[in-house]
Amino acid sequence: MKNSLSLYFHYIGLSLRGQMQYKASFIMMSIGHFFITIIDFLGIWILFERFNSLQGWTLPEIALFYGMVSTAFAFAEAWPRGFDTFHNLVRTGDFDRILLRPRTAFLQIIGQEFQLMRIGRLIQGIIILVWATITLSISWTFYKIILLILSIFGGMLIFSGLFILQATLSFWSIQSLEILNMVTYGGVETLQYPLSIYRNWFRNFFTYVIPLAFINYIPALNILDKGDKLMNRLSWLSAPFGLLFFLICIKIWHFGIRHYRSTGS
Repeated sequence: MKNSLSLYFHYIGLSLRGQMQYKASFIMMSIGHFFITIIDFLGIWILFERFNSLQGWTLPEIALFYGMVSTAFAFAEAWPRGFDTFHNLVRTGDFDRILLRPRTAFLQIIGQEFQLMRIGRLIQGIIILVWATITLSISWTFYKIILLILSIFGGMLIFSGLFILQATLSFWSIQSLEILNMVTYGGVETLQYPLSIYRNWFRNFFTYVIPLAFINYIPALNILDKGDKLMNRLSWLSAPFGLLFFLICIKIWHFGIRHYRSTGS
């Protein structure tokens, strides 16, 4: 385990040094990610300038949802990035080379690339999160701070698991299947608003099938003192659900490896 962690951080170090070889490119890409994502929130702000509220939810409350999901997704976009581009390794046959090395394929793929440029989205998410908490005058307690951190951690694991699931499908499809983007990038767009504004079947899908509701909606109800006793208890399941979902996705990944057939490229 210690040796694997050491190798993982060695991979990350190589990836970061490679990205920093072109500092101007790195800075411009980071700024680009910041402004691309901030435009999303500007669109929401303009919407609330026109309608003031959305089914009783105010702009600062929406900002809390937005900040939590953006921060969680920024972390998920950075560290398992190798899985997001994994289909290229299958299509070109380069995955064969990885299987021949005396290290697990999972470790090699997850350490293949760490996208530091995602810091633009991370900074944007944190700024909006801080603005929301200040504007809402949330009475922070030790438990609420821990809940917020665990929720973002759980969200990062759920999104990371979805990237791994998408990579696993490449074993059979060769190409990346865009259908899972519906619950990754689409999930981010969905969770920018409280799930209560959507129809029941949609809420149930993102609660019981893909547990994205545990990233921000259910914990935010507790933080905003809007949840009942059941919701407040469920809000603490973000991290356990995220970890469980992530481990299940790894199991499915290993199942995919056992059925891998090289393209022979």
